[in-house]
Amino acid sequence: MQLIANVSWLFAELPLEGRFEAADRAGFDGVEIQFPYESDPDSLRRAAGDVPIVLINVPVPDGRGGIGGAVDAASRDRFAAGLETAFRYADVLGIRKVNVLPGAPPLGQSDSVTSRVFSDNVLLAADRMEEIGVEVVVEALNPFDSPGAWLDGLDKALRFLAGQGDPRVRLQLDLYHMARTEPDLAGAIAKAADMIGHVQFADHPGRHEPGSGGIDFAAAFAALRRAGYRDTISAEYRPAGPTRDGLGWMEAVRRWAGQGKAGGSP
Repeated sequence: MQLIANVSWLFAELPLEGRFEAADRAGFDGVEIQFPYESDPDSLRRAAGDVPIVLINVPVPDGRGGIGGAVDAASRDRFAAGLETAFRYADVLGIRKVNVLPGAPPLGQSDSVTSRVFSDNVLLAADRMEEIGVEVVVEALNPFDSPGAWLDGLDKALRFLAGQGDPRVRLQLDLYHMARTEPDLAGAIAKAADMIGHVQFADHPGRHEPGSGGIDFAAAFAALRRAGYRDTISAEYRPAGPTRDGLGWMEAVRRWAGQGKAGGSP
């Protein structure tokens, strides 16, 4: 597994263009950016240099709080326009994965309509991103941090993906969100198994650095390895202080994940 940094949250004391070098110097194998759309993609690509940018999110409508808008039947055109923006950034930045956040359905919209709209939008994303070799992932959010989110637990996300039956669409598994909704985190990872396309992590409670809360990361990463997951794991947490001061967890996570810096042996 390659250890990457979510530079929307980590190194936020620096301008975005300066976070790539900071992540590289700290020993990360790459980065992800939630919403890079306030910066020019060519400028970001130059600033990143040789640092891989693994994942971005499809833009979300204003006022949705970052949880998405892909389930709103009245916003299909807006989603399609945002997808085109994500396509352009993905192409320029050379990313490998795009996250489609479902968001919360509008009041009065039935669950069957919500499911159909999200399915249509995810298929649209998969078709478009396939043109540049980018995989689509969808993420289950916990309902405590993200009230109203349609995919609010693992079982619902897995049912949706099974209904899609599309190998181009997989699960973005955030260990923080799963720790808030699943009583057995290792069991949840085993249940998701080969549907996992991306992994993020933060400790709980607090959503800070590993070791600041109660998640058993050694067990979680062992479960990921048993499930056959060998792709990227992203540190997506709120640093309790300056980012570099809180990176003492990295050596242990690399050991638990079974891989050193990029190019190391599994």
